[in-house]
Parts: sequence; C-alpha cells; structure tokens
Amino acid sequence: MLTKDQFTAIVMALVVWGFAGALFGALFAGLYQVLVVLGLTGWEPLVIAAAAAAMTTSAFYSAMPVALVGAMAGVLASIGYLIASGQEVQLLAIVGTAAVFGVIAGSFYSWIAKSGSRPLAETLTGLLAGLLAGTVLALVLGLLGTQIGMFVLAAGVVALVGTFFQMAERWLVGRSLSWLPDGLAAPVVAGLIAAVVGASIWIVGGTTSAMLDLGAKQEISDVLRDIPPGLTGGLLGGALTGILLELLGFHLEDQI
Repeated sequence: MLTKDQFTAIVMALVVWGFAGALFGALFAGLYQVLVVLGLTGWEPLVIAAAAAAMTTSAFYSAMPVALVGAMAGVLASIGYLIASGQEVQLLAIVGTAAVFGVIAGSFYSWIAKSGSRPLAETLTGLLAGLLAGTVLALVLGLLGTQIGMFVLAAGVVALVGTFFQMAERWLVGRSLSWLPDGLAAPVVAGLIAAVVGASIWIVGGTTSAMLDLGAKQEISDVLRDIPPGLTGGLLGGALTGILLELLGFHLEDQI
C-alpha cells in the first residue's frame, strides 16, 4: 500500500519526467531529421541530436531561469536577423547571432542574480548523458542491423539519457562545482540555449525560403511528420523512467 508521500512522489515523477521527456523527444526528432536532410548518416545524426536535445532539456530541467533568458535572447536575436537579412538566411549566421545575444543576456543575468556554476554543471552533465546515450543506442542498432521508428527511438533515447543523467548528477555536478567559474556559467548556458533556438528558427525560416522544389518540400514534411511520434515517445519514455528511478531511490523531491 502506497503512502501519501510515495504517491505524491510518483505523481511528481510522472508530470516532471513526462514533460521533460516530451520536450526532449520533440526536439530530438526534429534535430535528427534535419541532420539527415543535411547529409549526415549512420551514427552521426543520432549522437548529435541526442547530445543537443539532452543539453537543452537538462538546462530547462535544472536551470530554468537561465535557460529562459537564453531562449528569449535567441528568439529576439533570430527575429532581428530575419528582418535584417531578408530572404537569405544562413545557418551559421543566425546561430552565431543568437549565441552572441544569449551570452550577453546571460552575462546580464549573472550580474543581477548570482546563480553560481550549477547551471553550467547541470547542462554539461546533460550533454555527457546525451553523448553516452546516443553512442550506446547507435552501437546497439549497428550490431543488430535494424531500423526502428521515431516513437521507439525517442522513448529509448529519453530512457537512457534520463538514467545516465540521474546516475551521473549525484557525483559529477558536485565535483565540477568547485572548478567551474561562477561568472561564466549563466553566459555559456544562455548562449547554448540561444544557439539551439536560432537553429530551430532557421529550420522554419531558412529551409522554407531557400528550398521550394518538390524534394525540399518532402524533406520538410519528413521533419514535421516525425515530431509528433518523437514527442509522444519521449513522453512515455520519460514518465516510465521517472517512475522506475523514483522506485530505485533517485528521488526527484530531493532536488527541487
């Protein structure tokens, strides 16, 4: 029989991990398809998309104020770039512009609100978890020689990333806090989040304006088609992983 505290912990794990998994899954699915469209094959799109999605999700999960500052800066910088550049939208230019504005916004946030080095430590832990999860899944799929749908792929990546993140966070974050510079944490995290936002806006603004042939329209359709199953797969994978980790002793309520 579950106690009231245990029931509350499980519900909290379902909500938080489910929401984080849905965000991760949608971002992962979109990035994965875009990387495939850009010509990456084999393990590359899986590992890169998993690392980028894990880094972004961990920033929102563990350092939301800094992540929101970076996201806002990325949106404003990208819109300003689109207005100034007209129809010609270059990926590196819009990502670089967004990143610079993100660093500036993060520096201002660090000046007015001391956040310490934890946001950077949490984000780097997420990046490491994403790299490990993507690599493990790529190796397994390569050995099996099979392909799986985006729903199962997103659920699997979310489960692996969540597990690796929780296992590594207890010792990696604590050890890195002592040597990571406090003043660089918020600017770096905000800049990374802003860069991801800039790349996302390029997918919509740059791809659609630069490629109007039938092949490009099909590629854009493939990207958009995989986002819903990625979101639902991430939601399911995140919720189940959260409950499992809660039962194994990785208590979410101890971290928030």
